[in-house]
Amino acid sequence: MAKTLQTLGSNYTILIAISFFFLSTLVTSETNRFSRPLSLSKHGLKKEKLSHLHFYFHDIVSGRTPTAVKVAEAPTTNTSMTGFGTVVMMDDPLTIGPKSSSKLVGKAQGIYAVASQSEVGFLMALNFVFVEGKYNGSTLSVLGRNAVFSAVREMPIVGGSGLFRFARGYAHASTHQFNIKTGDAVVEYNVYVFHY
Repeated sequence: MAKTLQTLGSNYTILIAISFFFLSTLVTSETNRFSRPLSLSKHGLKKEKLSHLHFYFHDIVSGRTPTAVKVAEAPTTNTSMTGFGTVVMMDDPLTIGPKSSSKLVGKAQGIYAVASQSEVGFLMALNFVFVEGKYNGSTLSVLGRNAVFSAVREMPIVGGSGLFRFARGYAHASTHQFNIKTGDAVVEYNVYVFHY
C-alpha cells in the first residue's frame, strides 16, 4: 500500500510539473508573441488611394553650394569609363517646375552610386521629403537602378511615412536638362504611389 501511494505521489508530481510547463508556455506565448493580426481601422487606415506626384529634381554638383557631393570612390574609379565606384550624397531640391526658382515642394535626400562597369547606371537609395501642402512632413522611399542615359527610367517606391505610410509604387524619371560642362542636371519625375 505504501508503495502504491508512493507511485501515485510520483505520478501526481509529474502530472503537476507537466501541467505547469504547458500552462506557463501558453501564458508566455500570449504575452511574448512575435506577431498578431491587427485591424486596419483601429490604426487609422482607410481605403487605399493611388496618387500621382509630378516634380523636378535639381542635382547640382557645381558651384559654391552644390546639393550633391562625392563622398567616396574606388581606387579604380578614375580609370573606369563609367566612374564605377563613385558614391554621391545628395540633398537635392524638388520643385514644381523645371526652373530652380520654381516653388520648392521637397528635397531628395540620400545617396547614388555608380554601380555598373559597362554603362552609367546608378544605384539610387533616397527619400523624397515633402515640405509643401498636405504632404508636408511625409516621405517616399526609393531604392532602385537608374540608367541615366535611358530616356525614361523606372525605379520602385518601397515605402513611405506620414500620409505615405505603407506606400508602394514606382517613379518615372526623365532628364529634362543636363549641362555637360558642369554636370548639373534637372530631372522630371512622375511618381505613382498606392497609400492609405
